Amino acid sequence: MDFFKENTDTWEKLRADCAGCMRCELGRTRHDLVFGVGNERSDVMFIGEGPGEQEDLQGEPFVGPAGKLLDVMLELIGLDRTQVYIANIVKCRPPRNRDPLPDEQSACIGWLNRQIALVQPKVLVFLGRIAAQVFIKPDFRITREHGQWFDVDGRRAMAIYHPSALLRDPSKRPETFVDLKSLQRELKDLT
Repeated sequence: MDFFKENTDTWEKLRADCAGCMRCELGRTRHDLVFGVGNERSDVMFIGEGPGEQEDLQGEPFVGPAGKLLDVMLELIGLDRTQVYIANIVKCRPPRNRDPLPDEQSACIGWLNRQIALVQPKVLVFLGRIAAQVFIKPDFRITREHGQWFDVDGRRAMAIYHPSALLRDPSKRPETFVDLKSLQRELKDLT
């Protein structure tokens, strides 16, 4: 992937283009486009896999129970939604909150690449296995490789457990706290 390509997009154009997308079935079944939210010039961008039911209804990523936990996670390291940019690989909800299929990811990845090109984050944080497999490596194992730093097109990148996974298995929260502290140190090194 090349996020450093010349970018002539504006946020308004990108959002309008994305809103009209019908490249896959998800565009036909969505209630609302879930584009992205936060600081459009942030040094850090959080990327999940796809919106859930509450996100589809409200048109904003991470607003359901997983989003509330993400807010707590950000707060633990002195951040909030106004300081980061949050987006997903797919912009429309997969039925029954299933994982986005490879063809759905492929149909949608261009929108996310354009968002990354506009934000120009220095650090990418992938929320969960699927986002890490798309950007870091196809055989990424979240249970073994979470919290490790990688280079993704010249950017520092790490994957952490998805907040939904932490809701299902709270025993992973201490590991995630360690990962978040590593992120906090990385961001301090940028300043």
